[in-house]
Amino acid sequence: MRNLLVESAEKSSLREQPLQFAIGDTVDVHTRILEGNKERIQKFNGVVIARRGSGTREMFTVRRIVQGEGVERTFPINSPKVAAVEVKRHARVRRAKLFYLRERTGKATRLRERNAKPWESQVSDANG
Repeated sequence: MRNLLVESAEKSSLREQPLQFAIGDTVDVHTRILEGNKERIQKFNGVVIARRGSGTREMFTVRRIVQGEGVERTFPINSPKVAAVEVKRHARVRRAKLFYLRERTGKATRLRERNAKPWESQVSDANG
């Protein structure tokens, strides 16, 4: 059981609208980059291979291939640096962690497509 004092202090740092994505989804992570006194948004697209932690310490790992080399980046879910997570594709997976994709190359890294989850269809119905 977690300390109630810590839990109440962390509550102010949580996102009001939680990010909706799952393991295996292909996502675009929009991150805020500060260059001098200017701010810009940079996208990092790839497959979500892991999600861990809880509360303000919750993180997710995105993997993509750049010039034949695998690149992984870990993002805190509740960070203000993460502007948005845009889901491009949903994959059908049977594991919580997709670390086996690290050893695979080419077409072996493809994941099976899946239909949207019920909460995703409700969000799209409400928006349009």
